[in-house]
Amino acid sequence: MSLFSIKDIEAVSGIKSHTLRIWEQRYGIITPKRTQTNIRYYDEADLKLVLNISILNRHGYKISEIAKLSSSQIHEIILKLSGSKDVGYDTQIKGLISAMLLYDEHEFHKLLTTSVIQIGFEKTMINLLLPFLSEIGVLWQVGSINPAHEHFASNIIKQKLYVAIDGNVGRYCQNRKRFLLFLHENEKHTIGLLFANYVLRSRGHDVLYLGQELPTEDLKKSGEFSNPDYVLTILTSALSNTDKQKIVDLTAASWPNANILLTGSQLMNNDFVVPTNASVIYRIEDFIALVDSISIDQSTLHN
Repeated sequence: MSLFSIKDIEAVSGIKSHTLRIWEQRYGIITPKRTQTNIRYYDEADLKLVLNISILNRHGYKISEIAKLSSSQIHEIILKLSGSKDVGYDTQIKGLISAMLLYDEHEFHKLLTTSVIQIGFEKTMINLLLPFLSEIGVLWQVGSINPAHEHFASNIIKQKLYVAIDGNVGRYCQNRKRFLLFLHENEKHTIGLLFANYVLRSRGHDVLYLGQELPTEDLKKSGEFSNPDYVLTILTSALSNTDKQKIVDLTAASWPNANILLTGSQLMNNDFVVPTNASVIYRIEDFIALVDSISIDQSTLHN
């Protein structure tokens, strides 16, 4: 069973520690356990309850009203909110975080499936999963999650992406362009690259997907034998020995006749020189807008 400190609860739920203590004292809405050295802690049931309380509170329920509800009543209201099309993305994100922390695969899949049915796969990625991954990054920094939590969530998301990509393989538009997608050495996180793969294939473009941690020597060989119109790579690794300018220059030089698209957290400032055949993509919406601008006639999509 996982145990959580009050700072973990604050980081996950958004409820400040002092507010939680006031609720505990005034309403008895939750009772933390204590170690033999009198340090308070919370278990998985407490975490789920606090997350549900935070969701109800954000939807206009006063804490005095919530305190009068039974666990089953709270659960019933949460289920109704989760199934509503009007529920905010923050509520769904908190639901995903709760499912991740409890390793609840069924709940995680259910939340994703409901969102895809309601707003589609692409909007689910943009409005739900990418912000969720950002929150995971924050939780990682404050020590509220461990690698197992991150692997649990990211592997489910990648599974959904593989299925969505596979459903668009072989769909082409007449004016399609050839895109080459890869990550450099030391770059391990593929979700962003997989989503780009999906976006491109859903619009009928040709994609050569080389995946993560492509060795430098293989990168040079790929430049010799492939002839893409566009090359996309993402830099997120913050390793101190990563020479960002060298990577950017190598990518541009490997495909001098292609349009190089660069993105990722390590490229969000201007402390490097952008090669003449390259451009920096700052938001996923900008990438989608670019792809849409060269996907002129969607009616020509065919298998």
